[in-house]
Amino acid sequence: MSIKMILIVGGVIIAFLLLKRVSFVSPAMARELLLAGAKVIDVRTEAEFRENHITGAINVPLDRLKEEIARVAPDREKPLLVHCLSGGRSGIGKQSLKSIGYTQVYNLGGYGRAESIVSGVRKVE
Repeated sequence: MSIKMILIVGGVIIAFLLLKRVSFVSPAMARELLLAGAKVIDVRTEAEFRENHITGAINVPLDRLKEEIARVAPDREKPLLVHCLSGGRSGIGKQSLKSIGYTQVYNLGGYGRAESIVSGVRKVE
């Protein structure tokens, strides 16, 4: 592989990672939303959720999100904070929910980031 190709591939990877990170809700905004009653939606699989999950999070796996979200979040105007393991599936989940009319959907990111933000708010309460 040529140096030029390596630089192009490296640039694409860096751009992707930066774009993914920019799509995450800021910790300050997430904390405000949590204090205002936002629900935390974990879009990982049921097995991942059973293994470990954030206290109070609701598991709605990504592959069933559109079909099952109304059961746990019937009000499409209330804020939802979506997370997964790394932030990729939650980004897809955010777009899926917006496409069916949910107006306040935010990507909380990966599990570690989400846990840190949510647990920080719960300690303050």
